[in-house]
Amino acid sequence: MTPARWPGGYAAVGAFGQAAAEAFDLVGVAGTTRIDGVARRTTMSYMSHPLSVRLNDATIARLGRHAQRMHIAPRTLAQRYVEEGLRMDEHPLIRFAEGPAGRRARLVGTGKDVWEVIATVRDNGGDAAEAARYLEIPLGFVQAAITYYGAYQDEIDQWIEANEQEAAEAGAAWSAGQAAVH
Repeated sequence: MTPARWPGGYAAVGAFGQAAAEAFDLVGVAGTTRIDGVARRTTMSYMSHPLSVRLNDATIARLGRHAQRMHIAPRTLAQRYVEEGLRMDEHPLIRFAEGPAGRRARLVGTGKDVWEVIATVRDNGGDAAEAARYLEIPLGFVQAAITYYGAYQDEIDQWIEANEQEAAEAGAAWSAGQAAVH
């Protein structure tokens, strides 16, 4: 059973010793994060399942600095690192990238998000080879995206839907502007 299908969420990192217990205690993390009043999508959502691990002081300090720069709780960042690390182990051609809309799965070295590749495969009637030709990337990368999609379909479908909605809104705004100037 893949992690995406675990009922109730994902296993996540819990308290890292007495000194950091409060800072790193597990709590549920919603599917969006609000930073400066802006809702940002996250790659995953979590349910808490305690897991205690020991990390050295330098690692805890680095985690804290990274979390502070990102304006998120250290426990949330630790949960994300564990989940994404597992996903990258299971899907070696996938890495994660931050962007204006949130964190998303990408194909290594291509500049392509997984959702973009899957949308292109769909646009080409499910033909992975034709999608690879259109995107000008090796077929193996398209196949890697399809494999990732099989494990995390709901997540990728949300990205595709959000993009389609944004495109429709932009088209409507352009049409309204054209009607206003004519």
